[in-house]
Parts: sequence; structure tokens; C-alpha cells
Amino acid sequence: MVDLLSFALLSFSSLIIVVNPLAATLIFVSLTGTMDGATKLKVARDASRFALVVLLIFTVAGGWILQLFGISIEAFRIAGGLLLFGIGMDMVYAKTSRTKMTATEKYEGQDADDIAVMPLAIPMITGPGAIASVIVLMNEAMSMSIAAIAIVPLAAGAAVGLTCYMMQHSDIIVRRIGQREFRAVNRLMGMLLIAIAVQFILIGIRAAFPVLTGGPA
Repeated sequence: MVDLLSFALLSFSSLIIVVNPLAATLIFVSLTGTMDGATKLKVARDASRFALVVLLIFTVAGGWILQLFGISIEAFRIAGGLLLFGIGMDMVYAKTSRTKMTATEKYEGQDADDIAVMPLAIPMITGPGAIASVIVLMNEAMSMSIAAIAIVPLAAGAAVGLTCYMMQHSDIIVRRIGQREFRAVNRLMGMLLIAIAVQFILIGIRAAFPVLTGGPA
């Protein structure tokens, strides 16, 4: 029961932090500044719906995709941890991670007729970090229980749902949260993400090189 609770806390916290609803909301505001209220709501819903579908696809089929390309889960866990570490460092220094959205994608998105899919859903909400997280978490859940397996898609849904809610109420949020507050929250979340990333890497190294931890070679 304790292990299941710890896994649930890890799943929800890591996905919410890596999706980063607050950062997604600020990008959403910058891309929809010229739209009316009804259009903004539609964009928020469409982006969230598409992002969730992509995230759930990788949650269910991510392990098979790795097997198809001959990638071990240990290697992917280490790579995913390094990726999350980089995102966390960008958050600590109050920068938008280039793994989530490049300056070019943001510029092109402002002139696009439909920005819900690109760049909002991908890569802002469902980026490489989120995809790596659900694959690693689902692999760990499959070695635990059915309840643990159910936690991963629930955590993905919670992260995207919170993002959708914040984008739909972006006008209120922007009025109450300035750049100073955003940087403070972003840095705190970045530190937490770095810790989660290091944990991913350590677990991957222990599984790939058990001799380093005193286990059988």
C-alpha cells in the first residue's frame, strides 16, 4: 500500500511538473492574444484533447515502440532522466525549455490558422519529457499491480486536465500572476523535476549495471 501511494505521488507530481500547466498557459496567452473568448476556449479544448490522446497512446504502446526499435527500458529510463534533468535546469533558470517549444515554433504558431495541435498540444503540453515520463512510469507500474497501471493514465489525464483548466481561465491567471511569481514557482518546480530526473537515472543505472550496487553481474 505504501509503495502504491509513493508511486501515485511520483506519477502525478512528475507529469504535472514536466507538462508545466503554468508555462503552457503563458504560451497560450501569447499565441491567442488576438482571438475572441469563444475561439480561445475552443483552442484550449482542442489542444488538450489532442495532447491527451498522444500521451495515452505512448502510455499504452510506449513499451512496444521501444521493443520495435530494440531499445531497453533501462537505456530509455536513463535517457529520459537526462532529458528531464535538462528541462528542470531550464525551469530553474526561468527559461522555456527548447525540448518543449523553440522560438521558431512559437513564431510560426502565431500566424497559423490552427495552433491547437502545433505548437500547443505538441510540443508544449505533450513534449518529449512527458512522453518519456509516461513510458518509464508505465513500465514500472507493470511490475507492481493493476492499480499502479491505472494510476499512470489517470496522472496523465490530471496533468492535461489541469493545463486545460488553466488555459480556459488564462485571463484571470495572467492578471494575478506576474513574471516574478512565475519565475519563483518555475524554479521550485524545476528543482523537484531535477530530483525526479536523478531518481530516474539512478534506477536505470542500477537496473543496467547491477554489479555497481553489489548485485549479480
